[in-house]
Amino acid sequence: MLDVAVIEDAGAAEATLDPIRAQLLAQLRDPASAATVAARMGLPRQKVNYHLRMLEHHGLVVLVDERRRGNVTERVMGATARSYVISPAALPQVAPDPALEPNRLSARWMLALAARLVRDVGTLITGADRARQRLATFAMDGEVTFASAADRAAFVAELAAGTAKLVEKYHGDAAPGGRKHRLVVALHPSVKEAPFQGPAQITETAGSPGPSRES
Repeated sequence: MLDVAVIEDAGAAEATLDPIRAQLLAQLRDPASAATVAARMGLPRQKVNYHLRMLEHHGLVVLVDERRRGNVTERVMGATARSYVISPAALPQVAPDPALEPNRLSARWMLALAARLVRDVGTLITGADRARQRLATFAMDGEVTFASAADRAAFVAELAAGTAKLVEKYHGDAAPGGRKHRLVVALHPSVKEAPFQGPAQITETAGSPGPSRES
C-alpha cells in the first residue's frame, strides 16, 4: 500500500468525492470484505458492493484475497493507498496557470504554484512508479515566528536574495546532460489545526446499486 496516491483521472476523482466511497477508502486501509465493512458503516451490503465496484473500476481498491464461506466466495478488498491527492491534471480545462499572473505577494498565485507542484510531482511519481525508478526530490517544512511585520519583510528579502545567489552559483544552463529542476519557495501564515471530530456519520443515499455481488 502506498502512503499517498495521486489521482489524475477525472472519473477516479469524482469517485472519491462521494462521501460513502471516501469512507470506504478509509475503512479499507485494512483489507476487509463488503460484509465486514457494511456492518461497521451500518449500510446494506448490496449498497457497499455497488460502491466498491465503482472504486475497483477506477483502481482505487484492489482484490487482496478470496475466501470460501459455504457456497459463497467472499472477496477481501483493500485500498491502494492510505491517502489520496487529486491532481489538477484531473481537471485540465480549469487547472490554475501560475504563468497568467505572476505576483510573489499574491496568495492566489501561491495557490496556483502549489497546484502546479501537485500536478508535476504527481506526474513524476506516476512515471517513476511505472519505470520502477527512484525519484530525486527534496523538500523542507517548518515554522518561524516573526516578532513584527518588519522582521517578516526582512526575512523575505534575505530569503529571496540568498536563493537567487544559490541559483546563480549552481545553474548550469549550458552544461551537457544537465537536467532542469523546478524550485518553489513559499511562506504563509500557519493554519490552526482543527480538533479531530472522528468519522462523519454515513447515511444511505438514493441510487440504484444494481444486482448484489459478494465482495
